[in-house]
Amino acid sequence: MRLEGEGKLLRIFIGETDLWHHKPLYEAIVHKVREEGIAGATVTRGIEGFGASSHLHTARILRLSEDLPLVIEIVDTAEHIERVWPVLDEMVTDGLVTVEDVHVVSYRGSPRD
Repeated sequence: MRLEGEGKLLRIFIGETDLWHHKPLYEAIVHKVREEGIAGATVTRGIEGFGASSHLHTARILRLSEDLPLVIEIVDTAEHIERVWPVLDEMVTDGLVTVEDVHVVSYRGSPRD
């Protein structure tokens, strides 16, 4: 797939312990957008953060490190992001979602196995 030009970046901020149908939410989201043919998705684990509840999640305190913040970044065309958003909106019941315009300089990949 080759993607260059204007696109959208969808960011989903959730917790590591968030679930969707008894499996990690981040995993369910990545698998879903892959099934839907989205260009790419990446999950990044944060070392510290807090959300609406102001509860601090940090890797510095061992007992709190079980629910670190995660960010899922999904990049594709506006049309593809808009197409998958209703499904993702249903899956993300607690967290923050942002969308921004991006200019994709280069995205090249080999065909899926």
